[in-house]
Amino acid sequence: MMYALVLAGGSGTRLWPYSRSSKPKQFLVLSRKDGETQPRSMLQETVDRVLPLIPPSNIFVATGSIYAQMVAEQLPDVPAENIIVEPSGKGTAPCIGLGALHMLRRDPNAVMAVLSSDHVVHHADRLRDVLTIGDRAAGDGHLVTIGIQPTEPSTGYGYIEKGALLQDADSYQMFKVRRFVEKPNEERARAYIDSGEYYWNAGMFIWRADVVLNELESHCPGVAAPLKLIGAAIGSPAEESSLLRHWADMENIAIDVAVMERTAHAAVIPADLAWSDVGDWSALADILPRDANGNTVVGHSVGLDTHNTLVFGGERIIATIGLDDMVIVDTPDALLVCPRHRTQDVKAIVTRLRAQGSRLL
Repeated sequence: MMYALVLAGGSGTRLWPYSRSSKPKQFLVLSRKDGETQPRSMLQETVDRVLPLIPPSNIFVATGSIYAQMVAEQLPDVPAENIIVEPSGKGTAPCIGLGALHMLRRDPNAVMAVLSSDHVVHHADRLRDVLTIGDRAAGDGHLVTIGIQPTEPSTGYGYIEKGALLQDADSYQMFKVRRFVEKPNEERARAYIDSGEYYWNAGMFIWRADVVLNELESHCPGVAAPLKLIGAAIGSPAEESSLLRHWADMENIAIDVAVMERTAHAAVIPADLAWSDVGDWSALADILPRDANGNTVVGHSVGLDTHNTLVFGGERIIATIGLDDMVIVDTPDALLVCPRHRTQDVKAIVTRLRAQGSRLL
C-alpha cells in the first residue's frame, strides 16, 4: 500500500518578509484561483494533489515542534499520530528514515512517496500517474526519483543524468540514474539542457520503506544506527526520550548524499509536471498570472509605465512609476524592494537581520 511523507519543516527564508520563521511559506497562501472562496496553503495543496490516490490515514507529515499545531490545524483529516515531530533539523535523510520507521510499524510492505510541502505542481494528474508507476517500480526494489523536464538552463537546481532505459509504459519512461550533479554554472546547465540527458532534481521520491532503511544501513551508518535505537522504542513509554537522546547523535545529511548518490538501485521517471520549488520571489512571479505589461500583482496596485514587476501586498494600495523587472513585497511591518535578478539575495538580508537580533524574522 502507498503512503506519503510530506516534508514540512523548512523556514522559507527566500520569501521574506511574507514568509517568517513563525509561519514559513508551506503554511502560506501564495496564489488564489479564480472563484476560490477559501484559498489553500502550499501544504494543503500538496496533500490535495495526492488525496485521490492516498487517503488521509496514509499521509504522514514531518515537521518541527513549533509547526506541529499549525500542521494539525491546516490538515484536520490527517490523524494526529501521523504528524511526526523532529526534535531539530537534521537534513532529509534522518527525517525520511524516521518516517519510514513509523510506516513500517503500520505496514511491513509500505511504499512511501516523499514530497515537499512547499512546491507547486500544476499538473497534479500527471504527478499521480508517476506515483502509481513509481509504486510498482518500488515493489521491484527501485529507489525512484521524479525528474522534472527542464524548461531553461537553471543554475538553481541540481540535475539528474539518465542512464539505461529500464521501462517504457503508460506514456512514461523510467531510466537508471547515471549520476546526480550539484547546481551547475550557466554554461554547464546549458550543456545539460542541450544534451537531453538531464532532468531537474525536485527531491520527490518513491520507494519501499524497508528498502530505504536498508540502504541507509548500507551507506550511511551515521543515520542508520541512531534510527535503529529510535525505532526500537517507538510505541513504548520510552519513545519520546529515546527520540530526543538518539536524535542528537544523528548525522545531518540529505537523502541525496546519504543514499541516492551511493545506491546501485536509483531510477528516474521524467515528467512534465509544471513544477516549481518557488525558491524566491522571481520564481513565484513566473508561475502567477501576468497582465498585459508582464506585471504580476497580488493585492492592490496602480502602475504607471511599470513592466515585468511583481507587486505582492495586502490591503493598502502600492503605486509604482517607471519600474521594470522589480519585486515589491509589502507586509505590515516590513517592505522588500529589489531587482528581480537579485531575489536570491533575500536570504542574505535574513542572515543580516538575524545577526542584528531583529524580531522581523
